[in-house]
Amino acid sequence: MRSALVAATAFFSLAVTGQPVLAAEAPYVDDRSDAEAVIRSFYSAINRQEFARAWDYFGDTKPAKDFGAFVKGYDGTDTVEVKTGGVSEDGAAGSIYYNVPVAIRATARDGSENVFAGCYTLRQVNAQIQEPPFRPIFIDKGALKPSKANFEDAVPASCGDGPPPPKKDAALEQAKKAFAATYGDQCDKEMPGGEPLGEPDAYSLRYKNAGAEADEPERETRLFRFFCSMAAYNESAVYYVYDDISGVRQLQFASPELDIHYENNDSEGKVEAINVTGFQTDDQLVNSEYDDATKTISSLNKWRGVGDASSVGTYLFRNGNFSLVQYDVDASYDGEINPQTVVDYNTAP
Repeated sequence: MRSALVAATAFFSLAVTGQPVLAAEAPYVDDRSDAEAVIRSFYSAINRQEFARAWDYFGDTKPAKDFGAFVKGYDGTDTVEVKTGGVSEDGAAGSIYYNVPVAIRATARDGSENVFAGCYTLRQVNAQIQEPPFRPIFIDKGALKPSKANFEDAVPASCGDGPPPPKKDAALEQAKKAFAATYGDQCDKEMPGGEPLGEPDAYSLRYKNAGAEADEPERETRLFRFFCSMAAYNESAVYYVYDDISGVRQLQFASPELDIHYENNDSEGKVEAINVTGFQTDDQLVNSEYDDATKTISSLNKWRGVGDASSVGTYLFRNGNFSLVQYDVDASYDGEINPQTVVDYNTAP
């Protein structure tokens, strides 16, 4: 028999006074292929204010005394985010029951937020014994209660005999929070072409400090590369590192300030001299990548699309930090790629 939930038929209401949201702002999701997909589809309907669709994800036991009360429960709710944990299942009398750990963050139109957590039970009746109308997987009941935990940590470890959720990468989660806090409104929300942003590129760099004894253990620094934006021919990225001493910190990249002299002061003419007058720091790199074989981050900033004028920076990882070791500049708009090195720290003093 399936495991009983603590609060078998309890449900919750997000009752906040306010104006309704615009349904078109949220994506339409209607996927009943598995229990987790049904939960996400249910909240898709809530976010779009398609309450008849949301109501239909439940079976005979509905989440409110009537449809009107169900709709009223979401007055003033702007958006609802949902996270799910490890799903467990149990078969009984021609049905499969699924227990889904769930946490939601409900944001009201006044900006206030509330976190709820608990379990949903969903039922899948054996399709071979059904008669029309066919009933796909549906929500049998739900029990969510207010939670004092952060939304990211509020999903219950399990429901019934379900497996615990996978262990989180704490360093990655901290880096993602730092990036979202600083660049959430500055960087693109999706990749070019409209596809959603994936996880940042992540690397593990193991090393020993200069002068370390032979028997000293290696240290580890994590490197995270976040896509930020793309223009016609340049793509920018933001980098964070993590270690067990400093935690997460954003990388800032040194670059030289240049005084470029052209023949007859014509930028289309011959380059007479490139002088370094100082240094600045950049919080983003253009057309950059990390090479684990050389432990370097390189960037290529095209000054125009054909790439005949550009600047290239190379940053080497040593003793736990990335340092500028070379900077090359092609300042001539001559249709050829012919850079000259203006900074060279590759040779030890």
